[in-house]
Amino acid sequence: MRIVFMGTPDFAVPALEILLDNGYDIPAVITAPDKPGGRQGLLESAVKKFAASRGLRVLQPEKLKNPAFLEELRACRADLQVVVAFRMLPEVVWAMPPLGTLNLHGSLLPKYRGAAPINWAIINGEPETGVTTFLLRHEIDTGDVLFQEKMPIGENDTAGEVHDRMMELGARLVLRTVQAIETGAAKPLQQTDTEATHAPKIFTETCRIAFDQPTKQVHDFIRGLSPYPAAWTMLDGKVLKITRTEKEPAPHHLPPGQLVTDGRNYLKFSTLDGFVQVLELQLEGKRRMGVRDFLNGHKFA
Repeated sequence: MRIVFMGTPDFAVPALEILLDNGYDIPAVITAPDKPGGRQGLLESAVKKFAASRGLRVLQPEKLKNPAFLEELRACRADLQVVVAFRMLPEVVWAMPPLGTLNLHGSLLPKYRGAAPINWAIINGEPETGVTTFLLRHEIDTGDVLFQEKMPIGENDTAGEVHDRMMELGARLVLRTVQAIETGAAKPLQQTDTEATHAPKIFTETCRIAFDQPTKQVHDFIRGLSPYPAAWTMLDGKVLKITRTEKEPAPHHLPPGQLVTDGRNYLKFSTLDGFVQVLELQLEGKRRMGVRDFLNGHKFA
């Protein structure tokens, strides 16, 4: 089976690798154009770097409806297209192969449709999440489901840790899905729209910590945004990003967001019903570090 693969970040690399390692013919890999930056002046996507290392043809269209790109895509004569962490496709692209286009999504659809499913599942305190393969159609993340695989979320897991585990789980699910399509064993199931929840894109301004919430909710918010873009508050007039905390349930009479520290070993903020003990943080203009390293070098205003 001939498969055109579409993806950009490191999350997509294991899925491409597992398809190659299982003998699938990949006539082209579609990824984002290079971005300005880096020592060479341009930053290449993780998928491009991996594809080049395996000698694959790479296409980087600025616009997916560009006639020249569409002609190159048709010339690939793909039976199936596989999309992992790419961008929205126009119908002229996703409807092109005879077996359609499948997408890997980082949630148990229809829960957490949208751009940031891992983050929102953790922010909302979910005990589990998973991956879904589904067939693309017009509305984002609404196509018929092919397969799903669940995975637990630990009470202290960060978005980065869940991302890394999900990356490998998702790759295995992509292979399972492609094999089922190849043998005719895949049986798409329509999603139940009334059960849908949403996971919209996250912006820096919405990452400010609201300490007037229960301790668990604050803790989940922080780990759901860790390590990137990172939840933040203000300290001595500078942005303080907090990337790892522990819950400390303890009655108190402090206002929410009150900083409490001995200046050497611990730093915590009061919440509605306790404290979040900060374990890892990054002050504006500084590197990310453990709390003791930070306290050893910081003079409070």
